Amino acid sequence: MTVESSAPARPPAPTGQAVPTGPVEHPGRVAARLARQVEVGLSEVDLSLPQYRILMLLDEGSVVASALADRLTVTRPSVTAVVDGLVARGLVERQADGRDRRRVAHGLTDDGRRVLAAADRAIDARLADIAGYLDDSADADAAFGGLGVWRHALDAYRATKAAQVTR
Repeated sequence: MTVESSAPARPPAPTGQAVPTGPVEHPGRVAARLARQVEVGLSEVDLSLPQYRILMLLDEGSVVASALADRLTVTRPSVTAVVDGLVARGLVERQADGRDRRRVAHGLTDDGRRVLAAADRAIDARLADIAGYLDDSADADAAFGGLGVWRHALDAYRATKAAQVTR
C-alpha cells in the first residue's frame, strides 16, 4: 500500500546504507518512535492519540463506554474523560439506548467524521514523507505492507481474546 504525500520531495537516505530486512532488535522502540510520528501528524488537526483511537473505533459504529474501554484496554473513567472532550468539541455525541435508557452509546457526528478524515490524511502524509527517505520505493511499499500485517495480527489477537472472555 503506497501512501501519496502532498509534502515537498525529500532527498533519499544516504546511499550505501542498507535497509534492514530482518528482525529489529527492539521492535517496541521502533513502534514508540512511529507512534510519536502519528502524534505529530495528529497535532495538525488538534487531536491527541487517545482521541484519535476513540474516533477510529466510533467510525465502525456506535459503542457504549464500557465497550470502548475494553477495545482500548483502558479504564472506563479514562474513556469518559476523553469522550467528554470530544463531545465538547462536537465530534462525538451521546445517545440513549432505545432498549435500555441507562445505557448510553457514543457515535461520531458529521464534524467528527470530517476531523477523523483530516487526521487520517495528516498521518498518511507524515508517514509517506518519512518513507520518502528510503532509497527504493519497494522499501516504502514493504514498510506500509508491514503495517497491514500488524493490523491483521492485532485484529486476530483481539478476536481471540474476546472469544476467550465469552467462554
